[in-house]
Amino acid sequence: MSDVSFLGTGLLGAPMALRLASTGLAVTAWNRTASKTEALAEAGVAVAGSAGEALAASPIAILMLADAPAIRQVLFEPEPLAALGGRTVVQMGTIGPDESRAFAAEVTAAGGEWVEAPVLGSVPQADSGTLQVMVGGTEAQLARLWPLLSRLGREVRLIGEVGSAAALKLALNQLIGSLTTAFATSLAYVKAEGLSPDVFLEVLRPSALYAPTFDKKVGRMIEAEYSNPTFPLHLLRKDLDLFVRAARAAGVAPRIAEAVLETVDAAVAKGLGAGDYAALAEGVLPPLPAQAPRG
Repeated sequence: MSDVSFLGTGLLGAPMALRLASTGLAVTAWNRTASKTEALAEAGVAVAGSAGEALAASPIAILMLADAPAIRQVLFEPEPLAALGGRTVVQMGTIGPDESRAFAAEVTAAGGEWVEAPVLGSVPQADSGTLQVMVGGTEAQLARLWPLLSRLGREVRLIGEVGSAAALKLALNQLIGSLTTAFATSLAYVKAEGLSPDVFLEVLRPSALYAPTFDKKVGRMIEAEYSNPTFPLHLLRKDLDLFVRAARAAGVAPRIAEAVLETVDAAVAKGLGAGDYAALAEGVLPPLPAQAPRG
């Protein structure tokens, strides 16, 4: 039997699973697209043939799936549902707080345990085990999961009950979109006025307006290079949509997030949905000219 199973080995899930394996844990992995587990298998990670097999292989199952519909499809088919009894499911992706609470009730009804633990960080932090891990659950659950989660993150903190960590993660991802869009807009304006981006950054860096993410993304924006994403634009769009709906439900007017969503959609319309979220820089520029009809 493995120490932990990992369901969802995409951009962030794969390095997280490898990180756990590198610390000496026995890991079983499963992904809907089997080819995404090949590198894990080469590193000695056991690969399950189905979600139910992965759940049955370990007392703890970590989820790094794209969204709530994917979780429902993976967990609540007859085979995996039957394997939930006695298992602790640790949801580490980004979903809405109401979605997390609903899943907690269903997993509990199936005889399992649900803990949310979304993370802040990307592939480099996953590789080095320095993600920030935000836990929604109880103090007893955190104490029991600490030996596992502390291998993934240098900072592991209890936020509150289930739903609280999911809400905090949405608030943080909204900032990712808003900060990046604001910077991209100023950068585009500076360039349009014929000013140097270098001078703009030299003035910006020592000021209270500066955020480190600006320097992380400015090179991609200037070069229009969005391949090999650290966080794909289409996933940011999913998270912003979740934030808008959750904020409205909480009585908050998400006007800035709605404007950022429009910017995301403008970039996606240019075919950049699979690119890095620095492609927000394309969303503040005019749309591509329409192609003349053929013939």
